[in-house]
Amino acid sequence: MNGVELFLLGRTLMKIGEEAIPTEGVGRYSTNTRSVLIVMLDIYAHADTTVGEIATRTGLPQSAVSGCVARLREVNSVVVTPDPADRRRTLLRRAPQVSGRRAEVAAAPVDAAVGAALGTEDPAEVARTIALLEQLAELLTPEALARLR
Repeated sequence: MNGVELFLLGRTLMKIGEEAIPTEGVGRYSTNTRSVLIVMLDIYAHADTTVGEIATRTGLPQSAVSGCVARLREVNSVVVTPDPADRRRTLLRRAPQVSGRRAEVAAAPVDAAVGAALGTEDPAEVARTIALLEQLAELLTPEALARLR
């Protein structure tokens, strides 16, 4: 496997993950699921951050970050507070409680999305693939990504 193949695998896995995330009742937004997840994970990794700082770290346009923050606020996944040093700025942080939406997404099974990507409904093949993905996830944690920087 080379770097391009690894990159394409990562992209495929992201698409499968997006397919597995439930969207019923979410409504139509200008921000996509991937952007919302990127922003949410950045906020969780950097408490008391701003929209501008998130945009800088993630490379997303500030308008997209603002839209994602609005969605995350709507489902109570982030908390917004005024910056004590500059009341014109707002600081973002992870909500202390697990929101209903976050719990729903975390509990969503991936079997159907993995099966669709594999082009099979064979439960044994889907289960084998998910087991391999779980092994990979144990080895390649977010800490592994941090080591690359």
